[in-house]
Amino acid sequence: MDIINRNTGSRSDLRPAALAILCLGVIVAQVDTSVINLAVQPIGLDLKASVTQLQWVVDAYNLVYAALLISGGLFADLYGRRRMFVIGCAVFALASLVCAFAPSIAMLIGARALTGLGSALLLPASLSLIRVIYRDEKLRARVLGIWAGCNGMSLAIGPTLGGFLIRGFGWRSVFFVVIPIALIAAASAWLFIRESADRQGRSFDPPGQLLGIASLTALTLTAIESSHLPPLWTALLAIAGAALLLLFVMVEKRLEQTALVPMSMFQDSQFRGAMAGTAAMTFGMYGTLFLFPLVSLSLGRLASFEAGLSLLPMALSFIAISPFSGTISERLGKKRTISAGLALMGLGNLLLGASFLADWFVAEEIGLLLTGVGMGMATGPLTAVAVSTVTADRSGTASALINVARMVGATIGVALLGAIFAFLGEAKTGFIVAMSAGGSVQLLGSILAWRSL
Repeated sequence: MDIINRNTGSRSDLRPAALAILCLGVIVAQVDTSVINLAVQPIGLDLKASVTQLQWVVDAYNLVYAALLISGGLFADLYGRRRMFVIGCAVFALASLVCAFAPSIAMLIGARALTGLGSALLLPASLSLIRVIYRDEKLRARVLGIWAGCNGMSLAIGPTLGGFLIRGFGWRSVFFVVIPIALIAAASAWLFIRESADRQGRSFDPPGQLLGIASLTALTLTAIESSHLPPLWTALLAIAGAALLLLFVMVEKRLEQTALVPMSMFQDSQFRGAMAGTAAMTFGMYGTLFLFPLVSLSLGRLASFEAGLSLLPMALSFIAISPFSGTISERLGKKRTISAGLALMGLGNLLLGASFLADWFVAEEIGLLLTGVGMGMATGPLTAVAVSTVTADRSGTASALINVARMVGATIGVALLGAIFAFLGEAKTGFIVAMSAGGSVQLLGSILAWRSL
């Protein structure tokens, strides 16, 4: 079951190489996410897409990613963590190629959905392999800080590189960036990481997966389409989403340990707190990453390259803090570290919205800086709490669930905050109200984390 040492060297000799390979998987997924947010405005102009269609360019990825992450984690446990990581990287590379050549907004949205499938396979496999390789909890916490720090590095690389590519070669070029990274990660994992799996008598749960997809799709449709659907249709979609979610919980409870999502995992208050805190964190963060470049470019405040550079305070502070989040949580405690991180993110979003109203660019950058610091503090400990509350045979499922929480927060954040922005009509007012809503949710997440962790 344990990994590494395929042909040469000891298990400990290759652990740093394995971490580097697994971090490439994070970079693949997060560079794509950060690049697409910068590209939405030129995509809209070129393919004549509406704000709602541009939301789907972002959320087609987020939705499929979130809906299939649980199955991705289960497949990693059942059929091999390395195998799922390699397949996920290959799917991601293929889908990115289709995105680059998409002739219409419909095909681009479809290819983005396929990209989400690739991420749903590779990300939980990556986290699950870390759980298997690094069995010491303190060492694993530090490793997870490094792993999470790759998110920040991707946020730094993506917008800056994306702005340069868009200015020089057009928006299609941004999708070529991740293809070589994904292929290198797949080949390296196959060569240097040994396979591991924990079947434990479990199997795939088709009813649970279908109900999970249906409920999340209905809720996302409600949020994105609410700005231009009749109130009755919006209400019916919301009721359908809630009913499907309730049915999903009932089915999973009946299946117990053979379920796609064993409900017993949620009996642990720390696991519940980690899930809620993660969703609140990404709700505001992804809404910011979607709206800030879109509004700045639409109002002519910044060019594409400048918009990418303006996100650097968030990204660089995330990079600087994330590797030390494990050490910080050891000294302050996970609860204090997570709660403080979420509170800083909320205050950063509120400051970003207020300073945008006053057109005070320096304050906007300070708001983004606070968001990055808070994200760097909270991401690693939140993941460590979720993964450490389960046994090794459930590591893939737990890894998938914490990423589900992250992507559900992201999906609903882009959908709901984007809908607020579209509904209010005037760009500046819509952005300010959306940032206020995102920051408020993060502050609420800080309170919930303090009470439950």
